[in-house]
Amino acid sequence: MKNKKLLGAVAIGGALALALAGCASGSGNTGGGDNGEKVETKTADYNPQDRSNLQEGGEVNFPINEIPEQLNGFNSDASADTARLWSWYMPQILLVSPEGEVTKNDAYLDAYEIGEEDGNTTITFTFKDESHFNDGTDMDWTSIDATWKANRSYDEGFNPNATDGYKQIKTVEQGDTAKTAVVTFDGIYAWPSMAFLTGGVLHPDIADPAVFNEAFIGNMHPEWGAGPYTVDTFDANGGFVSFKPNPEWWGNAPLLDTVTFTAMEPDASINAFKNGEIDMVGANTNDRLKQVQEVDDTVVRRAQQTAKTVLLVDADKPQFEDIDVRKAFFLGVNVDQQKQIAWNGLGYEEPVAGSLNLYSFQDGYKDSFAEAGLKHDVEGAKKLLDDAGWTEGEDGIREKDGEKLSVTFPIFGEDPTIEALAKSLQAQQKEIGIDLKIDVRASADFSSDFTTKNWDVVSLRFTDSDPFGPAWFCQLYCSDSGLNLSATGTEEIDKQIADEVESQKDAESWTTAAMDLEPKIIEQTWGLIPLYSGPSIYVVKNGLANLTPEPYVGLDLFGVTPVENVGWEK
Repeated sequence: MKNKKLLGAVAIGGALALALAGCASGSGNTGGGDNGEKVETKTADYNPQDRSNLQEGGEVNFPINEIPEQLNGFNSDASADTARLWSWYMPQILLVSPEGEVTKNDAYLDAYEIGEEDGNTTITFTFKDESHFNDGTDMDWTSIDATWKANRSYDEGFNPNATDGYKQIKTVEQGDTAKTAVVTFDGIYAWPSMAFLTGGVLHPDIADPAVFNEAFIGNMHPEWGAGPYTVDTFDANGGFVSFKPNPEWWGNAPLLDTVTFTAMEPDASINAFKNGEIDMVGANTNDRLKQVQEVDDTVVRRAQQTAKTVLLVDADKPQFEDIDVRKAFFLGVNVDQQKQIAWNGLGYEEPVAGSLNLYSFQDGYKDSFAEAGLKHDVEGAKKLLDDAGWTEGEDGIREKDGEKLSVTFPIFGEDPTIEALAKSLQAQQKEIGIDLKIDVRASADFSSDFTTKNWDVVSLRFTDSDPFGPAWFCQLYCSDSGLNLSATGTEEIDKQIADEVESQKDAESWTTAAMDLEPKIIEQTWGLIPLYSGPSIYVVKNGLANLTPEPYVGLDLFGVTPVENVGWEK
């Protein structure tokens, strides 16, 4: 997903395919690197503008992969698309700069203070007097308490995206008044800024397991929201959501009259952009970029995106029960070839994506997967399969006990680059004797298919909402993770993470411990590997400013900015 992570997971396909570390053009219609030239890169390219430079009024129309079934942004069945919609009508009490600095949102909070008392890390939140939910319920310490209780454990009936940052909290109590919440961690906690960061806070009514898990299935519940926008139209069957200014909002007025999200297959979004039906379209492949980069009155924006494309296998499936088969599968993957296909014509390069915790541009990074033994090694993969009892048949596909070594690999949406990537992987696996069957499905099927494990192998993106990667180590590798569905975690690994990583008292030590443990966990599991990150490329209508304010969407690196400031330049 994501940092982190509420690591949101998004299907490989369409506008959100092949994301992260990338190229950023300046203003103007700069295309790709068709002649092999490297395109200039920069960190963020989201057209930041002061509100005084922007018009009041107008409309913006965005495409989205799907309107997910699960619309609770804190739930483990939620996707990055869920988080994107959630951000437009739920409270954003904390904001994040592109570089990852966390600050309070002055519209909601009078105070946000991190401290220490009696050897415990504390956070004090003081809500503004005006802060309230749309149904009139005050936003106060009970909101912080509700958010903590819903996210602190998988053992109380809740199904949270991640417990990291919440399970370390000992108490949430009222301060001097009901408007102040005092959060006390159990000892010194290295990452207090990540708590309550990405999803905001919950309405107290949601702090019930049945409500948390089920109420948002096919229902956005705008009455539990609080922000500059509220839901105007919600049509799950039609794949459409629109937002309008919220009459209950007390802060800076939203600049736009209407914001819409329409679920579209990849080809449909390209055509919709050409026809002026949407104002921004993903162009992360050369084929897509060529189709839209010359549309009148547009600009190509490129940024480093905080996401990793990963390959995940399901150890619950009989083909992958044996760790040696899983490792053989990954040794059969030619990552360099995958990268060449993904970035053909984009003029982009990046270092190896060797960790799920950190990016190569972050302090403390090392290539954990290489240390664990990941490389393209056809002969090594064949030997592992031989030793595991899978013998090569007359057709080159391996067999054992009368069963072929055949696995299903779904791809979501119809895109030439995605199809080429899948066929490349199919050929690579055939070389070692694994029959990889490609199954093309609709983008709208991704969330349900992923969470129900309707796959043997799947490729998707882990997207990150903040720079605190190691803080989310458990969400990546713990046995009860709702994100890593490889079924390779164990109670022993959970204990290792708790004892060796989560016991650390400062961010530097925690990061070192996480990076030391990651290769050891890989050696014990072989459930998933990162392939690459990639550039985040969008073609956008000229004048659209303060883009991608939500987490998990990528032109502003780790940025989470006020949605009310998205608008059109004067």
